[in-house]
Amino acid sequence: MTAALFWLDPDTLDGARAGSTVHLTGTEGHHAVAVRRIRVGETILVADGSGLVAHADVTDVTREGLSARLEDIHDATPAAPRLILAQALAKNDRDEAAVETATELGVDEVLAWQARRSIVVWRGERGRKSLRKWSNIALAAAKQARRATVPLVHGPVGTQELVQRVAQVDAAYVLHEDAPTGLVEQMSSWGVDGAAIPGQVMLVVGPEGGVAPEEVLLLQEAGAIPVRLGDTVLRSSSAGPAGLSVVLAATRWRGHA
Repeated sequence: MTAALFWLDPDTLDGARAGSTVHLTGTEGHHAVAVRRIRVGETILVADGSGLVAHADVTDVTREGLSARLEDIHDATPAAPRLILAQALAKNDRDEAAVETATELGVDEVLAWQARRSIVVWRGERGRKSLRKWSNIALAAAKQARRATVPLVHGPVGTQELVQRVAQVDAAYVLHEDAPTGLVEQMSSWGVDGAAIPGQVMLVVGPEGGVAPEEVLLLQEAGAIPVRLGDTVLRSSSAGPAGLSVVLAATRWRGHA
């Protein structure tokens, strides 16, 4: 079974080498010794969010945390493309489920989108609390998936802000059940015969009821392409992860089957 992963302070692994000792304290240290009950002699994984990850042997355990000796350090920064999910706010925690699964799959950034048809509205303290919850979900999912990085989570952004962001990425796709083309067809040539893989890919997922026609038009004008996923209509919680899987199959997962 893969060793449990714990998060060090940022940049802890910068300049570290095999044989160096690191210390796990605070919330992560407490979780390691009090919840996971890690003991001396066990091997754990440690990361600092930079993309570096290391196997480490636990050498000392206290009530406050633990110390471990680094055995190897390697760069596990995700390969291209950078994956961005613009997830519309949705009811019944479906948006949270999307964030969790997308993180496990490898998404690099999540934008909380206040779409026109979103029933859920983030304002004031409720919005700040909800954003913190999304961030915590992403952190927990990254640890569960043994990721060396945690996706950036921010927002909420309105449609105009989303349109501006779409114009800045290399490729953007709006998941839409009535789109004339499929996502698979759009990327069928990526990486084939020297074809370039985009540096950044954004998927836009609407709320219950889908993306409003006027929003689709604005996103198209900014460069986004409406695409469908198969012949069924997916929920807001599953559309994003399904779309990410298609992109991953054409890029990062190629050669790992």
